[in-house]
Amino acid sequence: MKRRLATISFCITLLTSLCTHALCHAAVRLPGFFGDHMVLQQESEIPLWGWCDPGEEIRVTLDGNEATTSGDSSGTWRLTLPAMIAQTTPLTLRVEGTNTIEINDILIGEVWLCSGQSNMEWTVDRSTNHDAEIAAADFPFIRHMKVARRSSTTPLDDIEADWTVCSPQVAGSYTAAGYFMARTLHKELGVPVGLINSSWGGTRVEPWTPPVGFENVPKLQSIYQSVIGRTPGTEQYQNRLQQFINSNKVWNQQAEISLTENEAVKPSPNFPQELKPFTSHQDPTMLYNGMIHALVGFPIRGSIWYQGESNHAEGMLYFEKKKALIEGWRSLWGQGNFPFYYVQIAPFQYGNEDGTVLARFWEAQAAVQQLPNTGMVVINDIATLDNIHPPNKQDVGNRLAMLALKNNYGRIDLVADSPEFDSLQLESDKLVVTFKNTGGGLTTRDGKPPTHFEIIGPGTQNFLPARAEIDGDAVILSADGVQVPTAFRFAWDKSAEPNLTGGTGLPVGACRAGEVPDYLSRHSLGQEYELVYELDLNTLNNTIDYSIDQSENISDFDRIGYLVELESAAFGPQAIFVSMNAFTDDVKKIGVPQFSADTFFQQSVENVESFSTVPSLNHKNIEGNIEFWSNNYAPNNTSNVPGGSDSLYDIGDSIAEPLNGYGSMQVHNTKGKQTLFALNHWGMGDGADLGIGNSEGSTRDWTFTKNAGDYSSKRLRVYVRPTVRSQ
Repeated sequence: MKRRLATISFCITLLTSLCTHALCHAAVRLPGFFGDHMVLQQESEIPLWGWCDPGEEIRVTLDGNEATTSGDSSGTWRLTLPAMIAQTTPLTLRVEGTNTIEINDILIGEVWLCSGQSNMEWTVDRSTNHDAEIAAADFPFIRHMKVARRSSTTPLDDIEADWTVCSPQVAGSYTAAGYFMARTLHKELGVPVGLINSSWGGTRVEPWTPPVGFENVPKLQSIYQSVIGRTPGTEQYQNRLQQFINSNKVWNQQAEISLTENEAVKPSPNFPQELKPFTSHQDPTMLYNGMIHALVGFPIRGSIWYQGESNHAEGMLYFEKKKALIEGWRSLWGQGNFPFYYVQIAPFQYGNEDGTVLARFWEAQAAVQQLPNTGMVVINDIATLDNIHPPNKQDVGNRLAMLALKNNYGRIDLVADSPEFDSLQLESDKLVVTFKNTGGGLTTRDGKPPTHFEIIGPGTQNFLPARAEIDGDAVILSADGVQVPTAFRFAWDKSAEPNLTGGTGLPVGACRAGEVPDYLSRHSLGQEYELVYELDLNTLNNTIDYSIDQSENISDFDRIGYLVELESAAFGPQAIFVSMNAFTDDVKKIGVPQFSADTFFQQSVENVESFSTVPSLNHKNIEGNIEFWSNNYAPNNTSNVPGGSDSLYDIGDSIAEPLNGYGSMQVHNTKGKQTLFALNHWGMGDGADLGIGNSEGSTRDWTFTKNAGDYSSKRLRVYVRPTVRSQ
């Protein structure tokens, strides 16, 4: 019996020893996207990395190249193999540690990262002529790897994904834009092409962006602060968490006393919202963390990007966000300014949205080309206005390939860029618009005169359709009713499908240039008025600095006028000119009511006239009231303004302490209970309140909206009508 027990004990000890030994020697491994059929970037050093036991010896071989290293204290390893030239002979990568890994059928060629939303994720089997395209997709030297949809609050170091060999059996699932680009590159270059497809339909640009991208773009600091504020270990996170812990300690002590003394207990502090982790895949950095971070360092030739529909109402702010994405990726990849080519989104109806919202977004997308080594594909000639996913991805891929062939593969004589606006010149009653990159001269794809040009000038209330005539690299514009045109715009509507192309057939994208006359000039309203102040509302702060101040030249006047011009993604271009009988004879008090100017007006004003792009704000000879002060204020209608509310911030509010406080500059239509325009809390800069007409929120006069930053352009001009005209 004792011998039997001893035998059992020995077996248990042996098994325990074997198990312990096995646990102590983890298998050497590579990231999950290193696998059979992969493509490695030619002419770049080949970094390899993975996980193993601390101190474990690692040996790697590939086509006669060999390197060794050992695992570091954290159980990771990294080494680099020499760069190789493209080849179609399949290679085997061998990694040896306590175990051996073999990855077979590796090719050396060109690797492109494909990312964005649904138009990048869009597959070959949903594209134009898909059956024939799939049947012909026998390209064993094109390889594709799709990253699974995955979001994460923290950067993930590994991705599991399989490479596939292009064939009719699998090509239907490939990114169509990427595949058609790869097909052109492979045919032109004769080298293998690998596609890393990391895309997710419906996504915004922010979740694809790493923190360092937001950090280095001043206009995105609020996003960056939100990100680091939720990141454990950052100073911001640690300090805020410590504050919360301390407040809980105080609450616990008070609760203990209340418990002992049978007193009511106040609610405990709520966990700070700014510390709570992001939860949506649309939140900043979430897709970078889950679908890009693990790829960083894997050599690529460059990236292609097709996204924007989910950000299309943001105007020029999108340029800042793309800058954060591109520069963030580049800084982390460590390959310098690698190529980044992208697709300008197509015309689409977007419901009842103002048609110029998308045009301003196209303008922002085009501006991204200011960044080095970037290029944009224009596709307004292959749109489907009732389908946000144009199925013709063949032209998209071919145009992306042309950019790469010209800029990265030595085909310098190739015309790869669409024609772009170059210069503007006035000749008599015509505008001459010159383009560059025309590929031998402009033309139209239907042989008809160019469409979708508009011009404007003084005395012209709105842009008018223009007659357009091609003259080599230029288009000559004119229109009845525009005697002195000063500005043009082209394809400036969400449904615009213009016919203008370069000599190679590449379409011309939306553009605009010139000086658009201000609202007064366009409506001949300013002939009796003289400008006193001009203020770029992008420069708002506690001290008002007018770009134009002619108050020293103004003496007697009987009317005062205010011109507010705004442009935003939500409302498009807006303007209002409001004039009234003079409510003061002191020209120093008709501008923004700063505390230092001792300006406080809450009173009715007579003979108010307003002319606006908003039809409901056009009035003549009505009674109004103004609320001009630097004070704080409350919603109580203590001045008994007719129709004013005691509970809403609207046409009748009450001045409150302190005198140098929130600040209000508002003009109202009293009978109509309308705010004609409002500028409040100007000391907050982009956080000021600003608007034309009644606001749609919980206030009527824009109080607390903090929306000034939503306008891409914003300007205030103040006028008077002199009783004696200056000479």
